[in-house]
Amino acid sequence: MTRLLLAGTGLIGARHLAHIEAHPDLTLAGIIDPDPMRRAHSTAPGFSTLDDVDVPADGIVLATPTGTHAPLSIAAVERGWHVLVEKPVADSQEAADAMIAAALAAGRQILVGHHRRHHPRVVKLKEIVASGRLGRPVAASLLWLMRKPDDYFDVPWRAGIDGAPIRQNLIHEVDMLRWLLGEVTAVVGLGSNAVRGAARPESGGAVLRFEDGAVATLTYSDTTPTPWGFEAATGENPHIPRTGQDSLRIACTGGAVEFPSLRVWSGAADWSEAPTRSEIDAPDGIPLIRQLGHFAEVIAGRAAPLVDAASARRTLDVILRIEETAA
Repeated sequence: MTRLLLAGTGLIGARHLAHIEAHPDLTLAGIIDPDPMRRAHSTAPGFSTLDDVDVPADGIVLATPTGTHAPLSIAAVERGWHVLVEKPVADSQEAADAMIAAALAAGRQILVGHHRRHHPRVVKLKEIVASGRLGRPVAASLLWLMRKPDDYFDVPWRAGIDGAPIRQNLIHEVDMLRWLLGEVTAVVGLGSNAVRGAARPESGGAVLRFEDGAVATLTYSDTTPTPWGFEAATGENPHIPRTGQDSLRIACTGGAVEFPSLRVWSGAADWSEAPTRSEIDAPDGIPLIRQLGHFAEVIAGRAAPLVDAASARRTLDVILRIEETAA
């Protein structure tokens, strides 16, 4: 049984807590939260800070504000714990570098919570693109268009750039596209805060060019209640109703694929021929649960992190470049 601590009990922390408690191979070693009510639990001990923890643990899940990721991760690996830290890996590249160095020195692993890669349909999409059956990827179009409730921003740290959809949501899509299409070599972004007038971009777009020449356009907003976005498309978040509408399309030299339907278009040599439509079967699954199972394998030494801190740092770099051009 893998013993996990949980730090942070907000929106994502509460989901991690429920999944840890329900997982047959995991046990909750303790909860870390400065609020006594939020860390109270019927069976697991609660601690105000990481330094207060006095129970044995194999790893820790950090679901705390971004600015705490580096200091808490470093403290955790120095105590001998492996770390699953929510995205973004850190609030700066320098902080991410410090985390990487600390984990290496301690001989511990840091897994970053880019859980899209653990979704069974994303795994199948990766297989389709990587197989070459559709030729070489040349373009992609991605939508993340949802309206967050106004009280989402009542949490102080979400009022500024840390709460923008670029860093909170688009970062997942960038990481998924990096996994599918390779490293990003150029970034252009535009942003707007015309609806709420917040001190952060609320809506905008980005154009990414990848190492093999593919170009992706990403359109995002947290001010519009559309059916287009990964969470709504897949139903992976219990707080967001499922729409099943495709939110990503990838065009290749020999066809195209839509996600999450995994509808494939192929067989046409050029625009004078009609492509054939088919759908690839793939199971559904809750990526956060699969990610926790993977974390247990990482702790046991049976797997390397699917998204380590170095990879997450490269995603962070793209996000920071989008923010710079979106301001």
